[in-house]
Amino acid sequence: MKLVVAYIQPDKLNAVKQELFKDEIHKISVTNALGCGQQMGYTETYRGVDVEVNLLKKVRIEIAVTEPFVQTTVDAIIRGARTGEIGDGKIFIMPIEDSIRIRSGEKGEAAIG
Repeated sequence: MKLVVAYIQPDKLNAVKQELFKDEIHKISVTNALGCGQQMGYTETYRGVDVEVNLLKKVRIEIAVTEPFVQTTVDAIIRGARTGEIGDGKIFIMPIEDSIRIRSGEKGEAAIG
């Protein structure tokens, strides 16, 4: 079992969801996030004062998958989020030690579905 975590541009969320649904990956968690990477923010003028904006809006997607779906999930996220520009995002893959479905008490891969 793996946890796939992706940080993407907010305007790419619908495209990523559609690509995931095409590959029959339906169970996702989405969170708004702030961060900066290679983009390093931008400068904006507000009421005549220059303001440096370092933290940019991103969307964090978390998907718990079994081993056979890891590469499928990663490929779907890339298809939906890639523009070829700096700031497209990052994907992290982490092991999951265990999972438990609260409703039924199922454990392990059965809890992920």
